[in-house]
Amino acid sequence: QEQLVESGGGLVQAGGSLRLSCAASERTFSNSAMGWFRQAPGKEREFVAAVDLSTLRTEYGPSVKGRFTITSDATKKTVDLQMNGLEPEDTAIYYCAADQGGDLYTISFPNRVTIWGQGTQVTVSS
Repeated sequence: QEQLVESGGGLVQAGGSLRLSCAASERTFSNSAMGWFRQAPGKEREFVAAVDLSTLRTEYGPSVKGRFTITSDATKKTVDLQMNGLEPEDTAIYYCAADQGGDLYTISFPNRVTIWGQGTQVTVSS
């Protein structure tokens, strides 16, 4: 069974930075678009960012554009999310996601995600 293993997250003050990392298998990394979603208490799961691992094109949700950067490392089979200028509104559980065979458009929909990570908490204090 394919898995995504997340690391990073934690507690940071407003204006600070955090970096999340997601490790995938060779099989998943070679044929997927991968990205990150987040879910705050009482809210729906929200698309944050994604990268097409074939073209390396990226896409961002409107609330994080200009502050967050998604990158991929083909050697390590990882996808990272660098989060700068964090705000209390960024507080949520962040989930790594893969859409096997998908692209930047399809992975932006939670129901198209084929593999989810376990989630990691990000808390931004004011």
